[in-house]
Amino acid sequence: MIYDIRHVTTYSYETQVSFARCSLRLEPISGDGQELISHSVEIRPRPTERTARRDFFGTLTESVLIESAHRSLRIDSRSRVSVARQPPARNAVSPPWESVRDRAFEALSLDAASPVGYVFASALVPVLRPVTAYASASFSPDGGILAGAADLMRRIRSDFKYDPKATVISTPLRDVFEKRHGVCQDFAHVMIAGLRGLGLPAAYVSGYLRTIPPPGQPRLQGADATHAWVSVWCGSELGWVGFDPTNDLMVANDHIILAIGRDFADVSPVDGVIVGARKQKLAVAVDVLPVE
Repeated sequence: MIYDIRHVTTYSYETQVSFARCSLRLEPISGDGQELISHSVEIRPRPTERTARRDFFGTLTESVLIESAHRSLRIDSRSRVSVARQPPARNAVSPPWESVRDRAFEALSLDAASPVGYVFASALVPVLRPVTAYASASFSPDGGILAGAADLMRRIRSDFKYDPKATVISTPLRDVFEKRHGVCQDFAHVMIAGLRGLGLPAAYVSGYLRTIPPPGQPRLQGADATHAWVSVWCGSELGWVGFDPTNDLMVANDHIILAIGRDFADVSPVDGVIVGARKQKLAVAVDVLPVE
């Protein structure tokens, strides 16, 4: 499947901004079942300086400096991506989760693909005893890692309510877990926290979701915006497998990966600092269209 993706981010400011520096992570990855065909980003006003580098996780991070005064900032990202991904069945035979946990701590490498880097708490995902206890109900002794992770994903989809007004990205994980309300970023963080509490490697994935609803049915939550899900290391043979707790889906060809990290702080599509404006409005529009 080939997709054309347009991701437009617009900031509108109450007063004039005299200076802005932004970090952009808007180029979809090549790898993990997908290939980047083309990518471009248009920025208005035109930046004074643009530099790019690969971060530790392999994400292309572009640093943008804007020194001209402006009342709005528009970042228009366009990508074409080919996706061919076949996930395992959620009930497929897989190693016991305890053995996966033990092997993760035996890793000899500390690079971005090493499972040991995704076992410990991170900035936005603390390991909390109540969340670990919640996750443990999905992992019976000697149970397969796929079945356990899929059951945890299913329970989060059932027990938590999708509510865009309930949280912001700075809402503590403890509050999200207690209220059982939030959005895809929150549900991904909850699942990651539960898995890491059990010693299982789990990464945060930022990307896009294409949906085709059945006649008369609403589109899946997370469409027409950036989406978030979880990648779980399921042992050396299966490797990393994607789980979407917002929609109770195994990640396949309708998910397009933008970036992978320990939590949202590692993969935020756009962040930065401005000088001059006290208030701002943010609008994000995403189109994910299959190429016929």
